[in-house]
Amino acid sequence: MKGKLYGIGVGPGDPDLLTLKAVKILANADVVICPKGKQEEDSIALKIAREHIQPAAEIKALVFPMVYCQETLESHWRENISIIADALDKGKKVAFLTLGDPLLYSTYIYILKALMAADYTIETIPGVTSFSATASRANLPLAEGDETLTILPLIKEEERVKKAFDTSDNLVVLKVSHDPKGLAKRLREKGLQNSFVMISKCGHEDEKITRDIRDLEEEKVPYLSTVIIKKGGHNHG
Repeated sequence: MKGKLYGIGVGPGDPDLLTLKAVKILANADVVICPKGKQEEDSIALKIAREHIQPAAEIKALVFPMVYCQETLESHWRENISIIADALDKGKKVAFLTLGDPLLYSTYIYILKALMAADYTIETIPGVTSFSATASRANLPLAEGDETLTILPLIKEEERVKKAFDTSDNLVVLKVSHDPKGLAKRLREKGLQNSFVMISKCGHEDEKITRDIRDLEEEKVPYLSTVIIKKGGHNHG
């Protein structure tokens, strides 16, 4: 009998934000898959969840490189999917850890699609997103009344970014490190330089909260950074 795959969102950084269901599954998982960007890196997701993983579990750290070369990506995906499928074929309960929520800009989505197509049994356990945690840390409502909210990965397609700024009341900006200076420039152009908050490494020991636009313009912004923009100016800082 084939095993079951669990996609588990471990939240942005604080281990206390894991759901009770995630903790229960980790306590019984036979294999725990921990994605990381480079071979020499430690898995951030594993660090968050480690205390809840049963001692007998086999921990596999798999590399999912953060590169734009499609051939390289697909090669790693195929190899990693094969490793996970092999464990499932042996009847193992397999937990795949992912930062934030598994179904929001996550490596897990590629695994999910491939293994669903191969008819494996899969259950996805939601996790706290980076922007939910950021809003809570800043005591900043994401949306009020009939306000709209847009989730925007910071990309190079200027027209999409411009449209989001023009049409949404509030914005969550992810992948900020791709172009922090460009984001700062747009905030100044829109007169929103005092209407945002950025949290880097939310829930980690070196967490940083800032409302100073110079931190976007002058500092190296960590990859794990989220910006919330309130165009109505309700920045509770």
